[in-house]
Amino acid sequence: MSTPAHSTAATVPDRVTSLVRALRTHGIRIGTGESVDAARAVAVLGLADRDQLREGLAAALLHDRGQRAVFDPVFDLYFPRRVGAPGGDGPGDGARFEEKDFDRDGLRDRLAEALAASDRAAMAALAAEAVDGLGGYGSAPGSDGFSAQQTLERLRPQTLLARVRAALRAGGGESESGAFTDRVEADEIRRRIEDFRELVRAEARRRVAERRGTDEIARRMVVRTADRADFLYAGRSQLAELRRAVHPLARKLATRLAARRRRAARGHIDLRRTLRGSLSTGGVPMRPVLRRRRPARPELVLLCDVSGSVAGFANFTMLLVQALHDQFSRVRVFAFVNRVDEVTELIARGAADPEGLGGRITTEAAVTGWHGSSDYGGALTEFVERHAAALTSRSSVFVLGDARTNQMDPGLAALRRIARMARRTYWLNPEPRSQWDTGDSVAGAYGQIVPMYECRDARQLSALVGRLLPV
Repeated sequence: MSTPAHSTAATVPDRVTSLVRALRTHGIRIGTGESVDAARAVAVLGLADRDQLREGLAAALLHDRGQRAVFDPVFDLYFPRRVGAPGGDGPGDGARFEEKDFDRDGLRDRLAEALAASDRAAMAALAAEAVDGLGGYGSAPGSDGFSAQQTLERLRPQTLLARVRAALRAGGGESESGAFTDRVEADEIRRRIEDFRELVRAEARRRVAERRGTDEIARRMVVRTADRADFLYAGRSQLAELRRAVHPLARKLATRLAARRRRAARGHIDLRRTLRGSLSTGGVPMRPVLRRRRPARPELVLLCDVSGSVAGFANFTMLLVQALHDQFSRVRVFAFVNRVDEVTELIARGAADPEGLGGRITTEAAVTGWHGSSDYGGALTEFVERHAAALTSRSSVFVLGDARTNQMDPGLAALRRIARMARRTYWLNPEPRSQWDTGDSVAGAYGQIVPMYECRDARQLSALVGRLLPV
């Protein structure tokens, strides 16, 4: 019998080292100092309290809260709750239930009770039982495993909301009810159900890791920090994390831009004054004299597609630029779907409530006409006709969008006019470069007029903004 991939004999230092290596693979920067701190944390905290150990290692290794989305599932692989199947003696040697013999309804009843009581320990035990009984697939070695998706599809915990709500009300007695109270109660039950779903995912990963190797599963896990999350596919929680990261990111970029501005202000060598000054050193130019430049702060214009999945990318970029407004003499922001409207004031007012920005733009700005599909040609043409005065010889224009025209006129002439009127014009496209010019995309045609850059996540955006923004 082969040795299981996830052996209980693995030493604690090996587990910590493997954990650090896996986190680095997923983009978290961890130095030697943090690794040493993690080892000390394990020595002090021990392994008796797993939740305490999790928090100690997170404090030693992570730099911001957004990295927990990567840390938690990786930690669960290297420091699992248990080894083997529920009640088994070793990795994978617990008897797997046949689905026809598995009491799914009984498990749903117990899960409803655990959700109503918010008993996380019971939920974890039920998640392990569900994966073992409902998540198994395959029978040949190397082709078998456990699927969280299959488990959740068969168990359907989301359908327990009404039953859990009834149990909560029965346990709490008659209470005053209203629309707001009902909504809060439903949101809390959904949160508990999502917690259970995550426990199922973690259990399935752990069971697969025991069979196929923890390092391999950790390397292949699709987990990303918020700044690496694809704008087009980021979930609500990742977008919320990005919005919280706007101001720290803006401070870093402002420091970078200020340094570039200081370097640019030094200017080139003034040959006449340098030679004149060299007379005191026998004609040797020991002290070069530079022409002092006094560049005026540039103007920035954003033209943003706020339709569909592109809206998350546009909204984050608008908030980032608003946080950087001190670096420019003027910032103007225009949003469009198939009509264009200026939203500069909405962005400024929305800094205190970034999550509602998209809704405010949709309801308060005239960005749609008689249909709701994006129309780049119509929007670019309307911008030139109505807002051309926003562009000057000091303006830098950033167009944000996926360049998908829905088979309408792309308005190339309008984009050429914008490029002629502004000092610089760039296009940031959140789609992968491999998808440009597929379907209704005219990225190639736009890219021939203005430089177009792939900008899929916050890390790419910050690099491009730091490099392209004028000083």
